[in-house]
Amino acid sequence: MLRKILVASVAAAALLTAASGASAQMPKVLKFGIISTESSQALKAGFDPFLKDMEKALGVKVKPFFAPDYAGIIEGMRFDKVDIAWLGNKSALEAVDRAGAEIFAQTVDVTGNPGYWSLLLVHKDSTIKSLKDVLTCDKSLTFGNGDPNSTSGFLVPSYYVFAKNKVDPKACFKVVRNASHEVNAMAVANKQVDVATNNTESIDRLKKVHPKEAGEIREIWRSPLIPADPIVWRKNLDNDAKDKIYSFFLRYGRTGDLKKIKHEHDVLADMSSGWAPFIASSDLQLIPIRQMQAFRDKMKAEANTGMDPKEKAEKIAKLDAQLKALDELAKASEFRNAE
Repeated sequence: MLRKILVASVAAAALLTAASGASAQMPKVLKFGIISTESSQALKAGFDPFLKDMEKALGVKVKPFFAPDYAGIIEGMRFDKVDIAWLGNKSALEAVDRAGAEIFAQTVDVTGNPGYWSLLLVHKDSTIKSLKDVLTCDKSLTFGNGDPNSTSGFLVPSYYVFAKNKVDPKACFKVVRNASHEVNAMAVANKQVDVATNNTESIDRLKKVHPKEAGEIREIWRSPLIPADPIVWRKNLDNDAKDKIYSFFLRYGRTGDLKKIKHEHDVLADMSSGWAPFIASSDLQLIPIRQMQAFRDKMKAEANTGMDPKEKAEKIAKLDAQLKALDELAKASEFRNAE
């Protein structure tokens, strides 16, 4: 299936290159939003070579846009301060729904994984051995949660760890604080929190930049597979500009002479936790994320004893209808992908 997508993507990219030409109405400066999974300095070092290649290919300045949290990237896109962005699925959902964003590509793990996994981490010497130990909920533990707009740091554990076990983190832990993946991992390594969320990509990166601290942490829970991170653009970008950008992303690391391809593979391998060439994607990749969010909202409504019974019944019925529609959309999407 992945090979099929790759072949179709490269073919589409080649056609788009021919169609776009020099007439693309490209902004004079393209602003590229980069989510704060780790320090801006570390992210800049990984992304700079890619952005320089992008500048050369598109013929315009490409400027990185860093924000202290995911919301800053989303708001930047909403007010046309960000043109393209690397986001997580949860933040992409927010950007699509309220900031005029659209998914056009998807990252691929350098090893070829079609996604990644959310984690719960503890210190290697911790007495916490399993998720069951975390969910004793005696308010003795401190918890490092992710950014509220993070897929793996917040939404996935909210659904699989807490909602499915009917647990409210605020009622479970002594302290709950929200932070980036890197900050949470370092807090666990330095025994500043007892347990924290993270993901496999971030931990791979941590092993490279902070190997000592990476050796101090231990995984106690892993989620089902999460779709790989999307790349989004402003939906209101000029269509010719979109064609040229799309072509650049889908051809990067795939076309040209061997020297060029090797250079681009090396650049991708140094980005985030290490990527392979991008594949085409769309807003349909958000279906499982929408399902998780709707299910979590339904469980919260069911547990809300203070809500008016009529209002509660209406909200739950609405969420049930949403879940049914999403299930049908997911089945239709799987059918189309199988053709």
